[in-house]
This record gives sequence, C-alpha cells and structure tokens, in this order.
Amino acid sequence: MIRADKDLAFMLRYENIAWYENGEVRILDRRVYPMETKFVTCKRHEEVAQAIADMVTQSGGPYTAAAMGMALAAYECKDMKEADMLSYLEKAAYTLSHARPTTVSNMIKSVNSCLDAAKIAMAESKNVENAIFEKALSDVNRKYERYEKTGEFLASQFPQNGTVMTQCFGETIIGMMLRACRKHNKNIKFICPETRPYFQGARLTASCICDMGFDVTVITDNMPAYTMGQKKVDVFTSAADVITMDGYVVNKVGTFQIALAANYWGIPYFVTGTPDLAHKTIDTVKIEERDPALVMDALGKKTTMDGVKGFYPAFDITPPKLCNGVVTDKGIFTPYALYDYYKDVAESKIDATFCP
Repeated sequence: MIRADKDLAFMLRYENIAWYENGEVRILDRRVYPMETKFVTCKRHEEVAQAIADMVTQSGGPYTAAAMGMALAAYECKDMKEADMLSYLEKAAYTLSHARPTTVSNMIKSVNSCLDAAKIAMAESKNVENAIFEKALSDVNRKYERYEKTGEFLASQFPQNGTVMTQCFGETIIGMMLRACRKHNKNIKFICPETRPYFQGARLTASCICDMGFDVTVITDNMPAYTMGQKKVDVFTSAADVITMDGYVVNKVGTFQIALAANYWGIPYFVTGTPDLAHKTIDTVKIEERDPALVMDALGKKTTMDGVKGFYPAFDITPPKLCNGVVTDKGIFTPYALYDYYKDVAESKIDATFCP
C-alpha cells in the first residue's frame, strides 16, 4: 500500500494520530501538542472511547482512534468462541462510536467497517485482530486519498499570494490543502483563530501549516472580523463535524460568527466535508455541551473568580446562506443541493464562484 500521509506534517502521519500494536492503542495527545509531544496509551477499548470523549484526539483523529480501538477489542476477545467474539465486538463498536454525541452517525460507519472486516475474517478462519487493523489502516489511507482531491478543489479557490483564514483544526484537509498549494506553487499566507478552550487553531492548525513551510499567523478568537478587513483576507474556510443535507454546517463554535463577518466583508466561505445522509435536516443534530469549567481556564490555569459560571457549547450552526460552497472529493457544491453529491458527478458539480 502506498501511504497517502507521505510528506505531511508530523501530527498527520498515521502512527502519530492513533496506532494499534501489541495489545495497545497509542494516541497523540493533541491537548498538549506542540508544547509537549506525548502519547496516551490505551490497554482497553473503553480507554480509547474515554480518550475520544476527553478530547485527547480531535477533528478526524477520533475516527482513526475508534478503528484502532476495534483492533484492540479484537485482541481482548481473541480467545472467545466466534459468537461471543462477535457480540463483544458489536458492544465495543457501540461504546467507541458513541464516545461523543455530535459525530455518532459518522463514527458508526467507521466502526462498522471494522465489524465487517471481522466477520469476513471469521468466515475465512483468519486472524480477526490483524484483519481489523489492516482495515483500519486501509480506511484511513483511502480517507487521505479522498481528501487529497478535496484539498485540490479547495486550493483552487485561493488566489496566488492570497490570504486564507481557517477555523479550528480540519486535520487531513489541512495537510492536503497545503500539499496542493505547494504542488501548484501557490504562495499563500494563513491566519488561524486560536479556537479556545483547547486552542486547536493555535496549537494544531498553525503547527501543521508551519511544519509544512507556509506563512502562518495566530489571532485570538475575538479578532477575526477586524483582521479580515485589515489583512485583506481572500477566503475563509473550515471543515465540519456535520454537514446536513439541508445545507447547515455544524462545526467548532465560532464558525458561525466568522462566517457572518466574512459575509459582511464579501469574503467567500468554503466548508470541506461530505454531506451526511444520516442528517436530512438540522433538527436531527444534537449540539454537544461540554464541562463549563473548561471555558474558565486557559491551558490548565483558572482565569475566573470562584462563583463565576461558564457555558460551553462545543459547536455552532452556520446556515447555508452564509456558505459559498461545500468542497468535497467530487467538486464544489451549492449548500442548497447537496443531494447532488450522491448523483452523477458530471451533472452535479457547480461553478465554484457560486454565491447564494
């Protein structure tokens, strides 16, 4: 297998996302990277689920971690009878896929792929643990290959010597977008809002961009609107945790307000991701609310007086009218016709200059 993570930033290489080996899953702790490069080691699949819930890994990382967690679950039940093993793996799949509520539907696809590999291995009397690991590795490689196409389409919207503002950490798409810019000799500057309270924009996105040799500047989360005008931003882009079929973008909280500012300045907003058939309308999405104490501290240091309250919605919702296009591996689509993504590509691709 030719690995699609070649030449990407350190934290985008497979072993540095989540990796199963010898009865353990090792996950890069993105909560502290790049200040520290350390890994969380999980010896049970429940520990992998907890690591996902605790934000040890974020963005696309949980999907790889969950798949590797399935290989670990196979190791845990390797001495069981076939029927008991399958039951055990099904329960593990549920635990891993439900670690975080907002992304359940997509996580189910990831773990079910591993379940299917396990069933085939059982039927062919092959090693289930190895089969799941190989499937997990193959799936993440295919995902990277798919996002390489997405990165090409996204980079095509960046003008030469342009300035691009990002939001949070789009993981794979960040690396592929940069690889496409490098391939086409595009000299792009990037501006990354910090995205508190985990600072993914400052620590993760900016680190990847810097690691791959591009100019990058970090701003705080209350600076995007002013910065867009002052620094002549050309494009705003983000990934998405969910893109509903009626065109709403569910992403890291703060995306909506940056999209509003971009709209004011006449700056196009392109979101990357795959329209989710499990969410026909925005009403089916549950917005995760996390521990409010997290917004009252910064990198482990308390910033508020005792008695002050916090509120921490992890995501917000950007309506389709603020999105100029949904960038996918098949092209760029209007958010008002996302079912076209599942039709013939030649009929469904639109002009990327579309503005609702």
